[in-house]
Amino acid sequence: MFGAWQVVEEDDRVRWEFDPLKSVGPLRFGMSYEDVLETLDGFLEPSCASTRHYGQVLSDEFYLPRSSNDSVLTLYYDAERLACVVVNALRGPQVTLDGLPLVGRVPSELESDFAAYTAARGHELRYSQDTSPGSDTLGVVLRAQRAGDVVLSRPVFVAPMWAERCGDVSEGPVPRAEWDGGHW
Repeated sequence: MFGAWQVVEEDDRVRWEFDPLKSVGPLRFGMSYEDVLETLDGFLEPSCASTRHYGQVLSDEFYLPRSSNDSVLTLYYDAERLACVVVNALRGPQVTLDGLPLVGRVPSELESDFAAYTAARGHELRYSQDTSPGSDTLGVVLRAQRAGDVVLSRPVFVAPMWAERCGDVSEGPVPRAEWDGGHW
């Protein structure tokens, strides 16, 4: 069982690769809820508190087996298809972008590395109204999450249909629940 602010050691994190606008680890954007369950079976357990609207799954959280403290992943769906993957900074897998680690890092250090990455590859770097760096062309926003007395990076990855203005707190496609989630 994890303590409330316990952070998984870097060497103990599962390793996933982010393929912009296509996939996060084994999760491919556009997957059905059933495909997500099958893909994560044996690795993570779904929450019993999925958010549903008119019978459609809108979001779900996945936990490490035998741990109930905090989710490892929060997934959001659009028209019953996977549209957004949010990785918990404390316990989530380490997701890399061309070798650049994105999860559980000091936000200012990641911001500097991400700015260099986007500049070198011709991607724009944008900031949300809450100052989270991100890139619409990559489909990622680098949020922050509190871990006791420190703050660590909590990336939000989106599908192509959500990429435009993905960091726009007021009118973008990322659900309000993520912006209001109290991760600080």
